[in-house]
Amino acid sequence: MEGCSSLGRLRYAALLRIGKDKDSDVCLVDVKERVTAAAPTASKAKMPRDNAIRVVTGAKALSPNLGARMMAASLLKRAVVVRELMPQDLKIEINRLSQQEAMNLAHYLAGVVGRAHARQMTSSQRRAWHSDLAKNHKASLEAPSWLWSSVVELIGLHEAAYLDHCRRFALAEAA
Repeated sequence: MEGCSSLGRLRYAALLRIGKDKDSDVCLVDVKERVTAAAPTASKAKMPRDNAIRVVTGAKALSPNLGARMMAASLLKRAVVVRELMPQDLKIEINRLSQQEAMNLAHYLAGVVGRAHARQMTSSQRRAWHSDLAKNHKASLEAPSWLWSSVVELIGLHEAAYLDHCRRFALAEAA
């Protein structure tokens, strides 16, 4: 789901040459305005006031390889993030993955999300959570039907809400 979050916001793509001679490397960068987060902040969380710094800080914490290719800046008095675009930034086309590739990807993404959430817990909370997961782990990968249907329903609701948001935003801009 891409394309709506930048509507009405400052956004540029630029091709930059790295070096002074004609044969030096070039890179593609994305310059995107960053605004106040829609999600609430935990009361005791230390959050950067600058929206671009907030986004870069979060990217470095969740995905260091991506965060290393980003920097906060200001353009036309607006907070922006400048990010080098690379082929691996392309969206995943899940239907083109083999079963093993999909399982490897799911394992990797689960690890990213798990580490991000684990940082929000104390060490005793992490141990208790891990113990609870280990106790309830089954050898089978079969998810309970209630979980499967809930996740599928949630994805459908999210997709519909997102597309409706884009439609309403476009209508408001056209008026």
